[in-house]
Amino acid sequence: MPAHSPTTIILSTQNPSKALQIKTLLNDDRFEVVSLGSLGITEEVIEDGETLEANARKKALFGLEKTGLCTIAEDTGLFIDALDGKPGIYAARWVGHDATTEEIVAHTLKELRGVPPQKRTATFKTVAVAAFPDGTIVACEGSIAGTILEQPRSTPQPGMHYSILFQPNGQDMVWAEMTTEEQNVISHRGQAFRQLRAALVHKCL
Repeated sequence: MPAHSPTTIILSTQNPSKALQIKTLLNDDRFEVVSLGSLGITEEVIEDGETLEANARKKALFGLEKTGLCTIAEDTGLFIDALDGKPGIYAARWVGHDATTEEIVAHTLKELRGVPPQKRTATFKTVAVAAFPDGTIVACEGSIAGTILEQPRSTPQPGMHYSILFQPNGQDMVWAEMTTEEQNVISHRGQAFRQLRAALVHKCL
C-alpha cells in the first residue's frame, strides 16, 4: 500500500520561537506544518480582539482565507496578580507595538518594583485555534502558574519577551534556560497544542 501524503496544516504566526515550539508539538509524519511566512505571506494580523480566543481565531481565519487550507494559530497572555492581571492579552504590546524585549522587561520590573517575591505570582495562558475549510473552528486552552523574578536570567528567546523573567512553579529554570522540548512538556502552549493536535488528527486524518 502506498503511504498517504501528509496533510498540510498552515501555521499563522510570524514569531520564530512560537513556530519552533508549535512545529515540535505537532511533529507527526501525517502532518506537514507550513508557516505563512514560508509561503511569502508576511502580513501582520491586527490583534484587536478583547480575548485570547478572539485574537487566535482572527489569525487562524486569516490564514484560512489566504490559503484555503486548515490553519492553526494561537494567542498568549501573561496575567500578573499584583498588577490586577496586567498585561493580560496585551503582553506583547503593553509598552507599544514596536517595543523591544529590553523595554518590555524593564517596564515589567518597574511596575513590580517593591513587590516581594511571594507576591510576584503570574499565570501564562494560551488559546490555540484551528480553522477548517468546512467552517469548523476548534479552540483549546492551556495555562501555567509561576513567578516573575526580580532580575532577568539568561538570554531571551526571539520574540519571547518574558522568557528571562518567568519561572514556572516547581521549576528551577526560567523559560529561556529550558530547551524547546522541556518547555513543551509543561508550558501553557504545550497544553493547548496537544489538545489541538488531537482535534486535528480526528478532523483531518
